[in-house]
Amino acid sequence: MAKIRALIWVQHLLGIGHLQRAAALARALTEREFDVLLVSGGMPLHGLDLGVARFEQLPPLRATDATFSATVNDNGGAPDSAFYAARRERLISLYQAHRPQVIVTEMYPFGRRQFGPELLPLFEAMHHTQPKPAIFSSVRDILTERGDPLRSSEMARLALRWYRAILVHGDPELIPFDASFPEVARISHLIRYTGYIGAVSTAQPHSVSGEVIVSAGGGAVGGHLLQTALEARELTVLADRRWRLLAGPNLSAEWFDTLKRLSYDGTVVERTRNDFQALLKAAALSISQAGYNTVLDVVSTQVRSVLVPFAARGQTEQTLRAERMAAAGLAQIVREDGMTPERLAAAVDTAWASPRADINIAVSGASESAKIIAESISL
Repeated sequence: MAKIRALIWVQHLLGIGHLQRAAALARALTEREFDVLLVSGGMPLHGLDLGVARFEQLPPLRATDATFSATVNDNGGAPDSAFYAARRERLISLYQAHRPQVIVTEMYPFGRRQFGPELLPLFEAMHHTQPKPAIFSSVRDILTERGDPLRSSEMARLALRWYRAILVHGDPELIPFDASFPEVARISHLIRYTGYIGAVSTAQPHSVSGEVIVSAGGGAVGGHLLQTALEARELTVLADRRWRLLAGPNLSAEWFDTLKRLSYDGTVVERTRNDFQALLKAAALSISQAGYNTVLDVVSTQVRSVLVPFAARGQTEQTLRAERMAAAGLAQIVREDGMTPERLAAAVDTAWASPRADINIAVSGASESAKIIAESISL
């Protein structure tokens, strides 16, 4: 019996969470005997785990900073019309060669609006395919707040026009989609909650225990948090513990070198670790931003936590997630714009005096998404 073919499109611009979620979905679909092609338009990520899924790289783009207002190619140059045309043509050629029955767009149409000129021609090309592929949107629990209500209305219009289902990777009991998307009523018949996409914590406690783990996700916007943590250590009740700072692969070399120079006895500065969950499970406490993947690792390991949500330039996603986690008793919050060593140290002391979190959050969102897709196309 021929395998069902699926194409997943993803565009990460600054962090790596979008690509990691897409890769998890690709692996889950292959476990259901799908023939999966993951097409990425972001910068390549070394060591990405795709299982047996195949990978194709579009001419890559990345954001220049946290405003996401400008993008550059892999050489740091501004992309021109020829660059975008090459991406569009490459995507359509991959579609024609793979002939998928399923297309999944990560975030779009609820984000990545600037890539509509790339995706909409692909959707139009489907009109010349019989049978037409089923299109699914793969979207995280929280969207960045939009100041213009017309933007949300356009997202709903695109969802109604093109999509079979909207796979929301979250839990409505914790954070319903309408907490960040006001047009939910228009598309409620399309929404399927999958639970969170995260790795189930099967890690055994690390041989190195009792540390404070300070992490910054991909690291592109984590330098200030990491430096403040170094300065806060001696002000906390955990000053006698080793503090391990994980800077992430995207922190600039200048920031990383600065942190190395500022480190002192009892602190360790590293880029990243493959045993992150095991470190958290054995840790005394975690200090981190509030990105999707990091929060899931924190919650699933039930480590005491301080969250410093990234909130620069109008970014609201991490703040809302951190607030919901704090309301559920899962973390202390320090606001990024008011963070000082003293405030961070006070939050650490409060978190350390609190009991470990006792909550179960479904993290099987990748396998549930694959199940929903498989059942939807078999109807």
